[in-house]
Formats: sequence, C-alpha cells, structure tokens
Amino acid sequence: MNIGDVARKSGLPAKTIRYYEDIGLVTLPRSENGYRTFRDIELHKLTFLGRARELGFTIEDCRTLLALYEDDGRESAQVKRVAEDHLQKIDEKIAQLQSMRGTLAHLVHECAGDHRPDCPILEDLAGEQG
Repeated sequence: MNIGDVARKSGLPAKTIRYYEDIGLVTLPRSENGYRTFRDIELHKLTFLGRARELGFTIEDCRTLLALYEDDGRESAQVKRVAEDHLQKIDEKIAQLQSMRGTLAHLVHECAGDHRPDCPILEDLAGEQG
C-alpha cells in the first residue's frame, strides 16, 4: 500500500503519518526507490495511534501505549496506569472548563447588553471588578 491508501484506511492525514515517522513513533519500511511501503501491521499501528489520539492521549502516552501493545510480557496494570493518569487530566480539564463556564455565564448575565458603554465583561477582563 502507498501512503494515500494507508491515510484513507487509517483515517490519518498523510502529513500526520509522515510526522509520526519523523518523530520515531512508527518505523516505516522503504522500498529500493525510497518510497514508504505499508503492510497491514503498519496500517494497524497507525489506526491504533489515530484512536489513541482521538481519546486525547499525548504523543508520549501514545509511544508508551504502543510499546505496551507490542510487548507480549506487559501487565495490564501498566496500561491501566497510563489510562488512569490521562483520565485524571481529563477530569481536571473538565473542572477548569466548568469553572470558566460559570464565570463567563455570570458575566454575561450581569452585562445589560444595551447601548451604554459600561460592561462587566470588559471590566472583569481588565481586572477592574472586585
């Protein structure tokens, strides 16, 4: 398969596939003429990485997960630890977003949104509110 075929089948852009190769996340064999050649195993790894990235895992997390996936001697506890760490980060991000939403909802409610120039939203952004 060529890179276009693999991009279509894996759902990853060709540019992303090249990037993953550049950073050593995947090793792609090359033919004598220097073109990348893709076997089913490379397609499978790229699909794996695409799914991991959809779930928000970092590149380094993906590197760890792929290494664990390829290690027949792995312990599922190792995989779970990576996933739990990521889940904790997601929960922290959700809490931050909920706090931001609460603050912004309050400011929107407080702003009259009329023809007058005073605006609690701008005052808050400028640090002028107590």
